[in-house]
Amino acid sequence: MTADMPGDAAIDDRADGRDETPNERADRNWLELLQELRVMQTGTQILTGFLLAVAFQPRFTDMDELQRDVYVVLVALAALATILALAPVGMHRALFGHRRKPDLVRIASRIVKIDLFVIGALTIGVTTLIIDFTMNRTAGLVTLVVALVLVVFLWLALPRIMRHRRARNGTQRE
Repeated sequence: MTADMPGDAAIDDRADGRDETPNERADRNWLELLQELRVMQTGTQILTGFLLAVAFQPRFTDMDELQRDVYVVLVALAALATILALAPVGMHRALFGHRRKPDLVRIASRIVKIDLFVIGALTIGVTTLIIDFTMNRTAGLVTLVVALVLVVFLWLALPRIMRHRRARNGTQRE
């Protein structure tokens, strides 16, 4: 996303093949961020709902101390993920009509990146807890490692590889 590029306002909007003003670019980037937030909020709501329901299940008392501790951490991560996902919307409402869209997009983009990290940890943790509880600790730890490697590869390594290949080919950013 171009919203986080240093000196973004100084970039010629037509250099990437788009004929848009800085305000039009900010509007487009804001709409893209909203789409990302919709997906994130849905996933977070599902995970949060699952976690909240677990405490009211009869087998909740069968969890050992480590599993209960992990559960509490996951509930806290779910709350944090929800707060982060709603922050850009609240900021937009507070800044609406103040001509701060480029600033809003830049800050909201950073919040979304932080929220992705939190949601990644939440997803890995929930999956690990479920496998640990339903199978055994070893299977849970294997799940933890596999999920962590998968998230790191798909969310960090693969985009970096794609950027590197694109830079080598001399093509523009979106």
